[in-house]
Amino acid sequence: MAGTDGSRTDRTARRVARGAGSVALWLLVWQLAAWTVGTALLVPGPLETLATFVRLAATAEFWGSVAWSSARIVGSFLASFACALALAALARRSSVAEALLRPPMSVVKATPVACIVVILLVWLGSARVVEAAVVLVALPAVYFSAYEALGEVDASRREMLRLFGVGAVRRALVLTWPSMTPFLLATCRMVVGMSWKAGVAAELIGMPLGSMGERIYQSKLLLETPSLFAWTAAVVLAAFVCERVFLALLELSAVLSRRLAVAASPRRRSDDWGYPREHGSEPKEDPPAALALEGVDVSFGDRHVLSGASRSFPAGSRTCLTDPSGAGKTTALRLLAGLAEPDAGRVVRPARLSMAWQGTCLIEELSPTDNLLLVCGGALSRDAARSMLMDVLPSMVIDVPCSRLSGGERRRVELVRALAAPGSAVLLDEPFSSLDGAAHLRCASLVGRHLRGRTLVVATHDPGDALLLDAEVESVASEVAPAPSED
Repeated sequence: MAGTDGSRTDRTARRVARGAGSVALWLLVWQLAAWTVGTALLVPGPLETLATFVRLAATAEFWGSVAWSSARIVGSFLASFACALALAALARRSSVAEALLRPPMSVVKATPVACIVVILLVWLGSARVVEAAVVLVALPAVYFSAYEALGEVDASRREMLRLFGVGAVRRALVLTWPSMTPFLLATCRMVVGMSWKAGVAAELIGMPLGSMGERIYQSKLLLETPSLFAWTAAVVLAAFVCERVFLALLELSAVLSRRLAVAASPRRRSDDWGYPREHGSEPKEDPPAALALEGVDVSFGDRHVLSGASRSFPAGSRTCLTDPSGAGKTTALRLLAGLAEPDAGRVVRPARLSMAWQGTCLIEELSPTDNLLLVCGGALSRDAARSMLMDVLPSMVIDVPCSRLSGGERRRVELVRALAAPGSAVLLDEPFSSLDGAAHLRCASLVGRHLRGRTLVVATHDPGDALLLDAEVESVASEVAPAPSED
């Protein structure tokens, strides 16, 4: 870890050095150009521009103009950003809304800024042209980025969070927003600067009194070229600072939103947070429930995975499905979990259960401990979660991001999460794959200790798992009498 930190520091130092060297080179080019022209009226040098900038920065008028322009441009950009997110979410939920929004967004995105500013000046006058110009530049860019980002949210993790009863607000915090931020960061690296260009261009045309654009225009009229360069430098610097601050906050928001999703109090009463509504209620242990497949047919295209499959799993039973690969074990578990629906037949399942996927499905940026706390809805304390994890994992990995864990370690986190989460049944899909012999035995023992009488259904290729779990060996496709009707 120390070596990694040192390497990161070295890379940062090299990047800063390269950036400083690049800036120094272009300042030298600027100075050589000024010397070549020979008059500050045409091209003032960097030192003369800096002196003018310092002189202007010592006046209250300078900071008043900077504050005036910054407030309107930044405020308009933030309003555009929020509006674009809302419209993108609406478009993703409604194909009609998406069809209505796409044409105007595409037209505005392709229209030159100068044309927009002139038209807005005619319509709105100089009082509102700055805000409107920024909105029309930023809104379509952020909208299209957010729309695409929402389409790229990992469907398997969204499915996992729903199965574990994580409410809509916490799903958005832990998955949707962090998934969107890379798209938004890439877009905003351009859009923040473009917003400043559009805003200052609108000021130059509309010339609202006291704005940075009006100061630039006055410098041009009076042929005060050093002042013109200094005001232009002020615009560039203000845009750069706004961009850096906004991008840093946007990046930080992904980290904070995940933490908030985990830390959200289980005593909240809103169903959107996935917790009980009754005042003073705490999560309760679910009684074991019966599960069943009754004459189930499932096909994927021309391939029939299950045909007339019937299988009952009595309340509190333990069953290992040991069919060969491709026989439909995973499909059967997905049906029992409510993650898929049959083409024909009936599935009996409880209102709440837990599951471990064949391919691990974790929030990779969270630690194993936080992955457990995220789905347990207040039923498990942090100390209890850590204790369960340390039964099968080294203590040094339970508080690091899951992205740093090996495949076998991820598999164990997945298993512990399924056992820790509340529910009437536990479904495990190849829970011991990628584990060595010792880890296999420890994890099987963990299942026995933490099953708490719940119904257990395990898909496995190893018939020996039935002995380890004290379970019956069954086939998903064998026919039996339907499960008893639920009370």
